[in-house]
Amino acid sequence: MAARKKKKENRIKDEKKRLKEIFAELEENKRNLVTPLIEKAAFMSIELDDLQETIEQEGWTSEYKNGENQYGTKKSPEAETYIALSKNYAAVIKQLTELVPAAKRKASRLAALRDE
Repeated sequence: MAARKKKKENRIKDEKKRLKEIFAELEENKRNLVTPLIEKAAFMSIELDDLQETIEQEGWTSEYKNGENQYGTKKSPEAETYIALSKNYAAVIKQLTELVPAAKRKASRLAALRDE
Protein backbone atom coordinates (compact mmCIF):
# COMPACT_ATOMS: atom_id res chain seq x y z
CA MET A 1 0.00 0.00 0.00
CA ALA A 2 2.82 2.42 0.88
CA ALA A 3 4.58 1.61 -2.39
CA ARG A 4 1.40 2.28 -4.37
CA LYS A 5 0.94 5.61 -2.57
CA LYS A 6 4.54 6.56 -3.35
CA LYS A 7 4.01 5.61 -6.98
CA LYS A 8 0.90 7.82 -7.11
CA GLU A 9 2.81 10.70 -5.51
CA ASN A 10 5.50 10.33 -8.17
CA ARG A 11 2.89 10.31 -10.94
CA ILE A 12 1.33 13.49 -9.52
CA LYS A 13 4.78 15.08 -9.24
CA ASP A 14 5.53 14.21 -12.88
CA GLU A 15 2.21 15.68 -14.02
CA LYS A 16 2.87 18.88 -12.04
CA LYS A 17 6.27 19.14 -13.70
CA ARG A 18 4.73 18.65 -17.14
CA LEU A 19 2.11 21.32 -16.54
CA LYS A 20 4.58 23.77 -15.00
CA GLU A 21 6.73 23.50 -18.14
CA ILE A 22 3.76 24.63 -20.22
CA PHE A 23 3.39 27.75 -18.07
CA ALA A 24 7.09 28.43 -17.50
CA GLU A 25 7.05 31.51 -19.72
CA LEU A 26 4.33 33.30 -17.78
CA GLU A 27 5.32 36.34 -15.80
CA GLU A 28 5.98 35.60 -12.13
CA ASN A 29 2.73 36.96 -10.65
CA LYS A 30 0.63 34.95 -13.11
CA ARG A 31 2.76 31.89 -12.46
CA ASN A 32 2.07 32.29 -8.74
CA LEU A 33 -1.66 32.36 -9.51
CA VAL A 34 -1.38 29.33 -11.77
CA THR A 35 0.60 27.14 -9.36
CA PRO A 36 -2.37 26.08 -7.16
CA LEU A 37 -4.41 25.32 -10.28
CA ILE A 38 -1.56 23.21 -11.66
CA GLU A 39 -1.35 21.28 -8.40
CA LYS A 40 -5.10 20.61 -8.44
CA ALA A 41 -5.07 19.67 -12.12
CA ALA A 42 -2.18 17.25 -11.61
CA PHE A 43 -3.92 15.58 -8.67
CA MET A 44 -7.22 15.32 -10.53
CA SER A 45 -5.56 13.96 -13.66
CA ILE A 46 -3.92 11.10 -11.79
CA GLU A 47 -7.06 10.37 -9.77
CA LEU A 48 -9.10 10.29 -12.98
CA ASP A 49 -6.64 7.83 -14.49
CA ASP A 50 -6.94 5.57 -11.44
CA LEU A 51 -10.73 5.83 -11.37
CA GLN A 52 -10.88 5.06 -15.09
CA GLU A 53 -8.81 1.95 -14.54
CA THR A 54 -11.14 0.82 -11.74
CA ILE A 55 -14.22 1.49 -13.87
CA GLU A 56 -12.72 -0.44 -16.79
CA GLN A 57 -12.16 -3.42 -14.49
CA GLU A 58 -15.35 -3.30 -12.41
CA GLY A 59 -17.80 -1.44 -14.65
CA TRP A 60 -19.94 1.65 -14.25
CA THR A 61 -22.58 0.00 -12.09
CA SER A 62 -22.65 -1.84 -8.79
CA GLU A 63 -25.30 -3.99 -7.19
CA TYR A 64 -27.09 -2.99 -4.02
CA LYS A 65 -29.43 -4.55 -1.50
CA ASN A 66 -31.96 -2.52 0.44
CA GLY A 67 -33.69 -4.50 3.11
CA GLU A 68 -34.61 -8.15 2.76
CA ASN A 69 -35.92 -8.39 -0.82
CA GLN A 70 -34.93 -5.24 -2.66
CA TYR A 71 -32.01 -5.64 -5.06
CA GLY A 72 -30.84 -3.64 -8.03
CA THR A 73 -28.00 -1.87 -9.73
CA LYS A 74 -26.88 1.72 -9.46
CA LYS A 75 -24.04 3.88 -10.65
CA SER A 76 -20.90 2.78 -8.82
CA PRO A 77 -19.30 5.16 -6.31
CA GLU A 78 -16.22 5.26 -8.55
CA ALA A 79 -18.37 6.26 -11.53
CA GLU A 80 -20.05 9.04 -9.53
CA THR A 81 -16.67 10.31 -8.37
CA TYR A 82 -15.24 10.07 -11.90
CA ILE A 83 -18.09 12.11 -13.37
CA ALA A 84 -17.85 14.85 -10.73
CA LEU A 85 -14.06 14.96 -10.83
CA SER A 86 -13.94 15.09 -14.62
CA LYS A 87 -16.24 18.15 -14.61
CA ASN A 88 -14.01 19.88 -12.07
CA TYR A 89 -10.89 18.88 -13.99
CA ALA A 90 -12.33 20.33 -17.21
CA ALA A 91 -13.06 23.61 -15.41
CA VAL A 92 -9.52 23.84 -14.02
CA ILE A 93 -7.98 23.03 -17.40
CA LYS A 94 -10.16 25.71 -19.01
CA GLN A 95 -8.93 28.25 -16.45
CA LEU A 96 -5.34 27.24 -17.08
CA THR A 97 -5.77 27.39 -20.85
CA GLU A 98 -7.15 30.91 -20.63
CA LEU A 99 -4.00 32.02 -18.80
CA VAL A 100 -1.70 30.81 -21.58
CA PRO A 101 -0.61 33.78 -23.70
CA ALA A 102 -2.70 34.07 -26.87
CA ALA A 103 0.32 33.80 -29.18
CA LYS A 104 1.38 30.53 -27.56
CA ARG A 105 -2.16 29.12 -27.79
CA LYS A 106 -2.33 29.89 -31.50
CA ALA A 107 1.11 28.43 -32.07
CA SER A 108 0.25 25.26 -30.19
CA ARG A 109 -2.98 24.80 -32.19
CA LEU A 110 -1.07 25.24 -35.41
CA ALA A 111 1.60 22.83 -34.22
CA ALA A 112 -1.06 20.31 -33.29
CA LEU A 113 -2.56 20.51 -36.79
CA ARG A 114 0.85 20.02 -38.35
CA ASP A 115 1.50 16.94 -36.22
CA GLU A 116 -1.66 15.19 -37.41
